[in-house]
Amino acid sequence: MAKKKEGRGPENIHRNSIECDLDDGYKSPIKSVRDISVNNIKSLISGSRYIQSLIILTLIGLFLRFYDLGFNSLWLDEASTYTISIKSFADIWQTTANGEFNPPLFYWIEHVMLMLGNNEIILRFIPAVLGVLTIPLFYLIGKEFLDRNTGIIAAAACAFSPFLIFYSQEARAYIMMLFFVGVATLYFLKAMKSAKFVHWLIFGIFSALAFWSHFYAFVMIASLILYALIEWAPHIKTEFNNLKQLIFGIIVFVILSLPLILVTLQLLIIRTASAPTYGIQGMDIVLETFVQISGMNEIVTFIIVALFIIGCISAYRIEKGKGIFLVLITVLTFIVSFVLSFKMPMLPRYLIFLTIVLFLGVAVTYKSVYSLWSTKAVIYGFIVVLFLLSAPILAGYYSGYSKEDWRGFGATLQQKAQPGSIIVSVPGYISQPLDYYYSSKNGKTSEYGASTAADLDEIISKNSNSTIYFVVTGDISAADPKGDAVAWLKSNTTLIGTDATQAIYLFTKS
Repeated sequence: MAKKKEGRGPENIHRNSIECDLDDGYKSPIKSVRDISVNNIKSLISGSRYIQSLIILTLIGLFLRFYDLGFNSLWLDEASTYTISIKSFADIWQTTANGEFNPPLFYWIEHVMLMLGNNEIILRFIPAVLGVLTIPLFYLIGKEFLDRNTGIIAAAACAFSPFLIFYSQEARAYIMMLFFVGVATLYFLKAMKSAKFVHWLIFGIFSALAFWSHFYAFVMIASLILYALIEWAPHIKTEFNNLKQLIFGIIVFVILSLPLILVTLQLLIIRTASAPTYGIQGMDIVLETFVQISGMNEIVTFIIVALFIIGCISAYRIEKGKGIFLVLITVLTFIVSFVLSFKMPMLPRYLIFLTIVLFLGVAVTYKSVYSLWSTKAVIYGFIVVLFLLSAPILAGYYSGYSKEDWRGFGATLQQKAQPGSIIVSVPGYISQPLDYYYSSKNGKTSEYGASTAADLDEIISKNSNSTIYFVVTGDISAADPKGDAVAWLKSNTTLIGTDATQAIYLFTKS
C-alpha cells in the first residue's frame, strides 16, 4: 500500500475495467476544508449515493445503539466501571497503577459523565455515541483501503453488527478503543500513500489514545508498524524518508503513552505470573472470536469467514500489499492472543479491533462478484445480505435480557431480606453490581464477601443466629477454581430464587 504508479502492469488495467460507481460520475464539490459550505453540503447529499447510503446506515446504527440503552442492568464489569469512575482523577490513575487491568482514560471520561447523573444510560452514553461514529469511520477506512464501495459495505457491516451493537451498549472501553484504533488505522493508510508528516502525527496521537483506552490496542498498533516495515523492506533506500516519519509517529505514541507503558510492563508481569482462572485458551480463542464477531451464530460465522477469505484473495489479486495487510494483522493478532491465552485471561472482546480487518475483507469480496455480474445491485445486495444475516440475531438480542438482571434481583432481595439479615456475595466482588441496585443501609442488613469455603465457614461462625442469604454467580468458578465454595454451598444452603436471566442465584442457610 505504498505509493504506486497508475497503469503499471496488467492488474491495473483489469482493476480499472471493472470499477463500479454508484454516483455515475458525480464529483464531490468538497475537496478540502475550505470547500465546506451549506450549498456544497447540499450538493453532496443530493448528488452522492454513497453519502445518502452512509447517512441512512448511520441513522439505522444510531437507532440500534440507542434503542433500549438502559434496559439491561449493569453487570459486573459495568458496575466496576462505576465503582472506579466515581473516584477522583488522581485516584483513578492510582487504581490503574495499583493493579487495575484497564487504562484510566475511559474511567476519566465516565467520571465527567457521572456529573450529569447516575444511571445506565449515562454510563453507556459514550460507548453508544462512539459506536455510531464508528460507522462513518469504517466507510472512510474502506474508502482509503480500496474504494468507496468497500467503504459503504464495511460501514453496513459495522452498522448491523450484533457484536459491535452489544459493546456499544456496554459501559466499558472496548468501543472507545475500537474507535481510536480505527482513526489510527485510517491515518496509517493515508500515511502509507501520502508520506505526509501530519498523517503520521495523527497516527501516533490516536494510537496513544487507543492504548490509553485498552492495553490490547497495542497489538493492532504493533501489527500496523510491522506491516509498514514489511512493505518497505524490499526498497528500504527509497522509502527511507517514510521510515523516518514512521519513527516520528512511534516516538509521538511513546511520549504520549510513556507513563502507561511503564505501568503496563509491571501489570504484565503480575498478570502472567500464574495460569488464568477464566477466559478462553489456545485455538478456541480464534474460533470463538470469529463466532462472536459474526453474531454468535454458526451459519453466519461460516458465511462471514468464507467472505473474508474470498476478500483476502481478491485484495491480494488487486494489489499484493492489500492482501498481506488483511492476512498479516489477522494472523499476528491470533498468534499473540494464542500465546497470551495460556498466561492471562483472554476474551474475544479484547480483539474487537479485528472487526476493522474482518469487515474490510468481507467488503472487498464485492470485487469478485462484480467481475462476474457488473451491476450496481451487487453493492446494494451486499448491504441487504449483511442486514439479513444480522436481523434474526438482533431480534433475539432486543427481545430479552442480554446481561444479568441485577436490577430485578436487587428489588427481590430488598423484599425478602428482613432487618438484621446477613447478605453474603459469593464471590465477594459481585457486591459491585448488587450494591448498585440493592441498599443494605435501607434494608438494615449487613453485607459480607466470600470466595472460599473457609470464608463461608468464618461468616457462619460469626453470625450463627442470623438469617443469612447467599448471592452467587458463575464467577465463583474463577474466584475458587478448586470448587470448595461450590461444594460448601451444595451441602449447607437451599436455593430460593434466581434473577430473570437465571444467572444470579439466591440461597439461604439450610
